[in-house]
Amino acid sequence: MSPTATTDALTNGTNGVNEVNGVNRVNGVNGVNGVNGVNGHSHKLQFEKYNNIINNELTATAKTRHNINPATTQPNPEVPVSTQDDVDKAVAAARAAFKPWAKVPVEERGQKLRDYADAIESYTDDFAMLLTLEQGKPLAQSVQEIGMATTWLRTFSTMKLPEEIVEDNEDRQVINRYTPLGVACGIVPWNFPILLAMGKVAPALYTGNTLIIKPSPYTPYCDLKLVELGMQFFPPGVLQALSGEEDLGPMFTTHPDIDKISFTGSSATGKKVMAAAAPTLKRVTLELGGNDPAIICEDVDIEKIIPS
Repeated sequence: MSPTATTDALTNGTNGVNEVNGVNRVNGVNGVNGVNGVNGHSHKLQFEKYNNIINNELTATAKTRHNINPATTQPNPEVPVSTQDDVDKAVAAARAAFKPWAKVPVEERGQKLRDYADAIESYTDDFAMLLTLEQGKPLAQSVQEIGMATTWLRTFSTMKLPEEIVEDNEDRQVINRYTPLGVACGIVPWNFPILLAMGKVAPALYTGNTLIIKPSPYTPYCDLKLVELGMQFFPPGVLQALSGEEDLGPMFTTHPDIDKISFTGSSATGKKVMAAAAPTLKRVTLELGGNDPAIICEDVDIEKIIPS
């Protein structure tokens, strides 16, 4: 599985911002490093309990679900199942946070992303273990994915957003500049949940937008913890995350107060995302796959597996 790249326009300029794609502990692990976050406060991230993050608050839901550790078939911890009310609250918080965040100087936004990258890196062992627990890739590949994700955060946060004077004469002056769009939603797939989440977080926040991350139902754990960690660096409503079932995506793609959808996933679902975004004229970036080969081992009972 190799990452691919696409262009994600998260500003109103003529050019977009590049958006790049791509040991068992059933009950989670304890964070080992304190992180200096907003206002110098230190907070140790814990990995036993998983919540939605709405307006920089850890929120629970009436209904929860859990996934299965693919290596052991043992249950992973419970995660929230979000409702339309949760989505509405998150979108309202993102909308309220948008204008103040857009006014933060781009240099300051970039520094916050780099500080965030440092914090994620300090939890490399914990996030790598968690990623292997929920997604199943070898631990060495999990460590590599975290390294790639922090590299993206640091790289995107140094990109230039120059103003260009297109025309300047006695009658008029035409300036091309990059201005934030508003509220964005990043829909993240299961195969690279850390890398692809950060590939949406970095360009969105750097260019002055607010963002809600919707993890894959198959791999919600790392993304929830990544956004929880982000509470130490970003103001309320700027970066949020909601976990849920298959019906959660359409709640975002049809929401009238979301301006942008960044989706990575299958071609079939991408068509549904584009159709759902059309009535509200949302901007969409679709990185689509679904044509990869699969290897089926000889001991697999196909007739038994397919119905399940």
